[in-house]
Amino acid sequence: MAADVAELRAVGAAAYAPYIERIGRPPAPLSADYAAAVARGEVWVATDAEAVVGLIVLVTRPGYLLLENIAVLPSGQGRGVGSQLMRLAEQQAAGLGEIRLYTNVAMTENQAYYRRHGYVETGRGKQEGFDRVYFTKRLPGQAAQTPVGPD
Repeated sequence: MAADVAELRAVGAAAYAPYIERIGRPPAPLSADYAAAVARGEVWVATDAEAVVGLIVLVTRPGYLLLENIAVLPSGQGRGVGSQLMRLAEQQAAGLGEIRLYTNVAMTENQAYYRRHGYVETGRGKQEGFDRVYFTKRLPGQAAQTPVGPD
């Protein structure tokens, strides 16, 4: 598992590296406890020829699924890896009603990406020292909760 966690950290580091200067510090996912997330069964990966090219961390909450982290290696971006991971999130959220996520306000590309995938901005705020934008995607045919700030 240690090798797997190192690979997850490497994917996250490569995916989030362009945002460090823009945010002024490492984005929150760079300090994520991947070992604990793996142990809890919250991590899924996308592979290409046996190497991890993307990851998604999904946390089940009462009434919704929290998409806590999605990261794709720069070499995998623009090839549908992120879209496949987003579809996986929808499959995992079956019966919950909605998916929630947040991103840093400085990650404007991510905000546009989430909107293209049907997510709607539900608020903005400061959490754990980061300026965040919150999004929700209500799933068809499911009862939805009213989002209120961070998870």
